[in-house]
Amino acid sequence: MAYKIITLPGDGIGPDVCNQSLRVLKVVCEHYKIDLDIREALIGGAAYDQTGTPLPQETIDLCTQADAVLLGAVGGPRWDNIEVKNRPEQGLLGIRKAMGLFANIRPVIVYPELTDASPLKDSIVAGTDLIVVRELTGGIYFGKRETTNDYAYDTCEYHSYEIERICKFAAKLAVSRKKRLTSVDKANVLDTSRLWRSVCQEVVSKEYPQISLEHMYIDSATMHLITKPSTFDVLVMDNMFGDILSDETSVLSGSMGLLPSASLNDNNNGIYEPIHGSAPDIIGKDIANPIGSILSCAMLLDYSLKAPEAANAIRNAVHKSIAQGYRTIDLVRHSNNDHLSTSAFTSKVIENLS
Repeated sequence: MAYKIITLPGDGIGPDVCNQSLRVLKVVCEHYKIDLDIREALIGGAAYDQTGTPLPQETIDLCTQADAVLLGAVGGPRWDNIEVKNRPEQGLLGIRKAMGLFANIRPVIVYPELTDASPLKDSIVAGTDLIVVRELTGGIYFGKRETTNDYAYDTCEYHSYEIERICKFAAKLAVSRKKRLTSVDKANVLDTSRLWRSVCQEVVSKEYPQISLEHMYIDSATMHLITKPSTFDVLVMDNMFGDILSDETSVLSGSMGLLPSASLNDNNNGIYEPIHGSAPDIIGKDIANPIGSILSCAMLLDYSLKAPEAANAIRNAVHKSIAQGYRTIDLVRHSNNDHLSTSAFTSKVIENLS
């Protein structure tokens, strides 16, 4: 039986990188005899332009019945002045809710060959291999809120089951890696963080005693990620802290184009996407970095299709291409250095799959 994969190319360079990563996914799945039923649907600004809504019901129906969703990007300045409810980003929020996605995963690996691409010193970023796990359904983004002419408030709210669920998810990841988990909070100030710390401590001590658990305040974690990122393994945190710190970690690798992500539900169905935005200034120029999208396909194979060999084949092919000196323009230090187009770099990855 074929796995149902829905692609949501979306806006900006979304179609550019999505099309290239699909080339890789199809090749590796053919080799490993994984049957795919791939269909495309609308989301974001592209959906609004064609249907008047950033998230058509047809897209919801296809995605909720799929085994996995591959997303390109959403948004762009051309939709900045429309009603908030119709903006492209609402499509992404809506599909996350419809699919019940609660865990966002952002792995960050600094390749030895690319340490010079990072704005930080080689000695700082060398050896960095971490995962940020962000809770997606609760926190200040979904709490009670109100705005008047001269006053506004947003409340941060969490139930213990939400914290327990995400901490178990992060702990399972830590067990499969270096058995180190860092829980990030602000327990010296916030009641929600005190609940977070208490629940996390109980989950790990009872169910994952083999893990080394560290609690760290958000301000300290922010500094440590820049000064000694290689000391981290798996980090887990609430929605807002995760939003901020996962963006901070994107600096470590040297380009946002390198990093994949996954947003998963209880069944490990989810949305896989590069963390970069729609980059409207380079649409159609064939210069976007496809690595984030390609590695998102590897995560898709890992989590939703349970095909770790195929996933590792993609990761190894990407690393080999980098080690051979191939770069897209965002990774070259000087404008006159040689670089490959989006499609040409993808072709090198496919060559290295063999």
